Amino acid sequence: MAESDLLYPENPRRREEVHHLHQQLLDCLSESFRATDELIEVLNMHLGCRLASIEMNRNGTIKENCDTIIQAVMKIQKELQKVDEALKDKLEPTLYRKLQDIKERETEKIAIVQKVISVILGEATSAASAVAVKLVGSNVTTGIINKLVTVLAQIGASLLGSIGVAVLGLGIDMVFRAILGAVEKTQLQAAIKSYEKHLVEFKSASEKYHHAITEVTNTVKHQMK
Repeated sequence: MAESDLLYPENPRRREEVHHLHQQLLDCLSESFRATDELIEVLNMHLGCRLASIEMNRNGTIKENCDTIIQAVMKIQKELQKVDEALKDKLEPTLYRKLQDIKERETEKIAIVQKVISVILGEATSAASAVAVKLVGSNVTTGIINKLVTVLAQIGASLLGSIGVAVLGLGIDMVFRAILGAVEKTQLQAAIKSYEKHLVEFKSASEKYHHAITEVTNTVKHQMK
Protein backbone atom coordinates (compact mmCIF):
# COMPACT_ATOMS: atom_id res chain seq x y z
CA MET A 1 0.00 0.00 0.00
CA ALA A 2 1.30 3.45 -0.87
CA GLU A 3 2.21 5.70 2.07
CA SER A 4 -0.44 8.22 1.05
CA ASP A 5 -3.05 5.45 1.17
CA LEU A 6 -2.49 5.24 4.92
CA LEU A 7 -3.30 8.94 5.16
CA TYR A 8 -6.16 8.70 2.66
CA PRO A 9 -7.70 5.21 2.96
CA GLU A 10 -10.29 6.02 0.28
CA ASN A 11 -7.58 6.39 -2.37
CA PRO A 12 -7.64 2.73 -3.55
CA ARG A 13 -11.39 3.03 -4.17
CA ARG A 14 -10.83 6.29 -6.01
CA ARG A 15 -8.16 4.66 -8.18
CA GLU A 16 -10.64 1.95 -9.09
CA GLU A 17 -13.17 4.64 -10.01
CA VAL A 18 -10.63 6.45 -12.21
CA HIS A 19 -9.86 3.15 -13.91
CA HIS A 20 -13.56 2.45 -14.52
CA LEU A 21 -14.24 5.95 -15.86
CA HIS A 22 -11.20 5.73 -18.14
CA GLN A 23 -12.60 2.53 -19.63
CA GLN A 24 -15.98 4.18 -20.22
CA LEU A 25 -14.27 7.04 -22.04
CA LEU A 26 -12.36 4.60 -24.25
CA ASP A 27 -15.55 2.68 -25.01
CA CYS A 28 -17.26 5.90 -26.13
CA LEU A 29 -14.27 6.83 -28.28
CA SER A 30 -14.12 3.39 -29.84
CA GLU A 31 -17.83 3.50 -30.68
CA SER A 32 -17.45 6.94 -32.24
CA PHE A 33 -14.66 5.62 -34.46
CA ARG A 34 -16.87 2.73 -35.53
CA ALA A 35 -19.86 4.95 -36.25
CA THR A 36 -17.77 7.47 -38.18
CA ASP A 37 -16.28 4.71 -40.33
CA GLU A 38 -19.79 3.40 -40.99
CA LEU A 39 -20.88 6.85 -42.16
CA ILE A 40 -17.75 7.22 -44.31
CA GLU A 41 -18.52 3.90 -46.00
CA VAL A 42 -22.08 5.03 -46.80
CA LEU A 43 -20.91 8.36 -48.21
CA ASN A 44 -18.22 6.75 -50.34
CA MET A 45 -20.62 4.16 -51.70
CA HIS A 46 -23.68 6.32 -52.33
CA LEU A 47 -22.52 9.93 -52.70
CA GLY A 48 -19.29 9.29 -54.56
CA CYS A 49 -17.05 10.62 -51.78
CA ARG A 50 -13.46 9.52 -51.37
CA LEU A 51 -13.06 9.74 -47.64
CA ALA A 52 -10.42 7.68 -45.85
CA SER A 53 -11.50 5.40 -43.04
CA ILE A 54 -10.16 6.07 -39.55
CA GLU A 55 -8.85 3.81 -36.83
CA MET A 56 -8.34 4.29 -33.12
CA ASN A 57 -4.63 4.60 -32.30
CA ARG A 58 -4.04 2.36 -29.31
CA ASN A 59 -0.59 3.89 -28.82
CA GLY A 60 -1.84 7.47 -29.01
CA THR A 61 -3.27 9.82 -26.42
CA ILE A 62 -6.91 10.62 -25.78
CA LYS A 63 -6.39 14.01 -27.46
CA GLU A 64 -4.80 12.49 -30.56
CA ASN A 65 -7.74 10.14 -30.98
CA CYS A 66 -10.28 12.90 -30.36
CA ASP A 67 -8.51 14.98 -33.01
CA THR A 68 -8.69 12.10 -35.49
CA ILE A 69 -12.49 11.91 -35.15
CA ILE A 70 -12.83 15.70 -35.30
CA GLN A 71 -10.81 15.88 -38.53
CA ALA A 72 -12.84 13.04 -40.06
CA VAL A 73 -16.25 14.54 -39.28
CA MET A 74 -15.13 17.96 -40.51
CA LYS A 75 -14.19 16.35 -43.84
CA ILE A 76 -17.61 14.67 -43.87
CA GLN A 77 -19.29 18.02 -43.29
CA LYS A 78 -17.30 19.55 -46.16
CA GLU A 79 -18.42 16.80 -48.54
CA LEU A 80 -22.05 17.16 -47.50
CA GLN A 81 -21.82 20.91 -47.95
CA LYS A 82 -20.74 20.33 -51.56
CA VAL A 83 -23.82 18.17 -52.16
CA ASP A 84 -26.05 20.74 -50.47
CA GLU A 85 -24.67 23.54 -52.66
CA ALA A 86 -25.18 21.41 -55.77
CA LEU A 87 -28.80 20.69 -54.81
CA LYS A 88 -29.41 24.37 -54.20
CA ASP A 89 -27.95 25.16 -57.60
CA LYS A 90 -29.93 22.52 -59.51
CA LEU A 91 -33.31 22.75 -57.80
CA GLU A 92 -35.91 25.46 -58.11
CA PRO A 93 -35.96 27.65 -54.97
CA THR A 94 -39.37 26.35 -53.88
CA LEU A 95 -38.21 22.73 -54.11
CA TYR A 96 -34.96 23.44 -52.29
CA ARG A 97 -36.90 25.12 -49.48
CA LYS A 98 -39.01 21.98 -49.15
CA LEU A 99 -35.84 20.02 -48.41
CA GLN A 100 -35.16 22.32 -45.46
CA ASP A 101 -38.73 22.11 -44.14
CA ILE A 102 -38.91 19.72 -41.17
CA LYS A 103 -42.67 19.38 -41.70
CA GLU A 104 -42.24 18.02 -45.21
CA ARG A 105 -42.56 14.24 -45.57
CA GLU A 106 -39.31 12.39 -46.08
CA THR A 107 -40.68 10.47 -49.07
CA GLU A 108 -41.48 13.78 -50.75
CA LYS A 109 -37.99 15.06 -50.07
CA ILE A 110 -36.43 11.92 -51.57
CA ALA A 111 -38.58 12.37 -54.68
CA ILE A 112 -37.34 15.95 -55.01
CA VAL A 113 -33.69 14.96 -54.68
CA GLN A 114 -34.09 12.13 -57.19
CA LYS A 115 -34.94 14.72 -59.84
CA VAL A 116 -31.38 16.08 -59.83
CA ILE A 117 -29.10 13.70 -57.91
CA SER A 118 -27.97 11.83 -61.03
CA VAL A 119 -26.95 15.15 -62.61
CA ILE A 120 -24.89 15.97 -59.52
CA LEU A 121 -23.24 12.57 -59.10
CA GLY A 122 -23.21 11.46 -62.73
CA GLU A 123 -25.01 8.28 -61.73
CA ALA A 124 -27.15 7.72 -58.67
CA THR A 125 -29.56 5.32 -57.00
CA SER A 126 -32.60 5.85 -54.80
CA ALA A 127 -30.30 5.10 -51.87
CA ALA A 128 -28.16 8.11 -52.82
CA SER A 129 -31.25 10.32 -52.67
CA ALA A 130 -32.18 8.92 -49.27
CA VAL A 131 -28.67 9.52 -47.89
CA ALA A 132 -28.71 13.09 -49.18
CA VAL A 133 -32.09 13.75 -47.58
CA LYS A 134 -31.00 12.24 -44.25
CA LEU A 135 -27.77 14.22 -44.07
CA VAL A 136 -27.76 17.32 -46.24
CA GLY A 137 -29.29 20.36 -44.60
CA SER A 138 -30.42 18.36 -41.59
CA ASN A 139 -29.51 18.77 -37.95
CA VAL A 140 -27.16 15.79 -38.36
CA THR A 141 -24.62 17.98 -40.13
CA THR A 142 -25.25 21.02 -37.96
CA GLY A 143 -26.38 20.39 -34.40
CA ILE A 144 -25.43 16.76 -33.88
CA ILE A 145 -21.99 16.68 -35.49
CA ASN A 146 -21.08 20.14 -34.22
CA LYS A 147 -21.95 19.12 -30.66
CA LEU A 148 -19.80 15.99 -30.93
CA VAL A 149 -16.87 18.05 -32.24
CA THR A 150 -17.24 20.53 -29.38
CA VAL A 151 -17.24 17.81 -26.72
CA LEU A 152 -14.27 15.99 -28.26
CA ALA A 153 -12.31 19.25 -28.37
CA GLN A 154 -13.09 19.88 -24.69
CA ILE A 155 -11.93 16.40 -23.72
CA GLY A 156 -8.71 16.82 -25.67
CA ALA A 157 -8.01 20.15 -23.98
CA SER A 158 -8.71 18.79 -20.48
CA LEU A 159 -6.29 16.97 -18.18
CA LEU A 160 -7.55 13.74 -19.79
CA GLY A 161 -6.15 14.70 -23.18
CA SER A 162 -2.58 13.70 -22.42
CA ILE A 163 -3.50 10.23 -21.16
CA GLY A 164 -2.40 7.38 -23.39
CA VAL A 165 -5.11 5.05 -24.68
CA ALA A 166 -3.02 1.94 -24.04
CA VAL A 167 -2.23 2.89 -20.46
CA LEU A 168 -5.42 1.19 -19.28
CA GLY A 169 -3.86 -2.21 -19.83
CA LEU A 170 -0.94 -1.36 -17.58
CA GLY A 171 -2.96 -1.42 -14.39
CA ILE A 172 -4.77 1.01 -12.13
CA ASP A 173 -1.66 2.54 -10.59
CA MET A 174 -0.13 3.18 -14.01
CA VAL A 175 -3.32 4.87 -15.20
CA PHE A 176 -3.28 7.11 -12.19
CA ARG A 177 0.41 8.01 -12.44
CA ALA A 178 -0.04 8.78 -16.11
CA ILE A 179 -2.82 11.19 -15.22
CA LEU A 180 -1.36 12.98 -12.24
CA GLY A 181 1.92 11.47 -11.08
CA ALA A 182 0.76 11.26 -7.46
CA VAL A 183 -1.83 9.60 -5.25
CA GLU A 184 -3.15 12.39 -3.11
CA LYS A 185 -6.81 12.64 -2.32
CA THR A 186 -7.43 16.02 -3.96
CA GLN A 187 -5.77 14.94 -7.21
CA LEU A 188 -7.78 11.75 -7.42
CA GLN A 189 -10.96 13.65 -6.76
CA ALA A 190 -10.05 16.15 -9.50
CA ALA A 191 -9.47 13.32 -11.98
CA ILE A 192 -12.81 11.69 -11.12
CA LYS A 193 -14.64 14.99 -11.42
CA SER A 194 -13.09 15.67 -14.83
CA TYR A 195 -13.95 12.19 -16.14
CA GLU A 196 -17.52 12.38 -14.88
CA LYS A 197 -18.15 15.85 -16.35
CA HIS A 198 -16.83 14.98 -19.79
CA LEU A 199 -18.41 11.52 -19.88
CA VAL A 200 -21.91 12.90 -19.32
CA GLU A 201 -21.50 15.30 -22.23
CA PHE A 202 -19.70 12.79 -24.44
CA LYS A 203 -22.23 10.02 -23.90
CA SER A 204 -25.11 12.35 -24.73
CA ALA A 205 -23.45 13.73 -27.88
CA SER A 206 -22.19 10.36 -29.09
CA GLU A 207 -25.55 8.62 -28.56
CA LYS A 208 -27.28 11.20 -30.77
CA TYR A 209 -24.50 10.88 -33.34
CA HIS A 210 -24.68 7.08 -33.39
CA HIS A 211 -28.48 7.15 -33.59
CA ALA A 212 -28.39 9.51 -36.56
CA ILE A 213 -25.92 7.29 -38.41
CA THR A 214 -28.01 4.20 -37.66
CA GLU A 215 -31.02 5.97 -39.16
CA VAL A 216 -29.03 6.70 -42.32
CA THR A 217 -27.80 3.12 -42.70
CA ASN A 218 -31.26 1.69 -42.03
CA THR A 219 -32.75 4.01 -44.66
CA VAL A 220 -30.12 2.86 -47.17
CA LYS A 221 -30.92 -0.79 -46.46
CA HIS A 222 -34.62 -0.10 -46.94
CA GLN A 223 -34.02 1.67 -50.26
CA MET A 224 -31.87 -1.19 -51.55
CA LYS A 225 -34.43 -3.92 -50.89
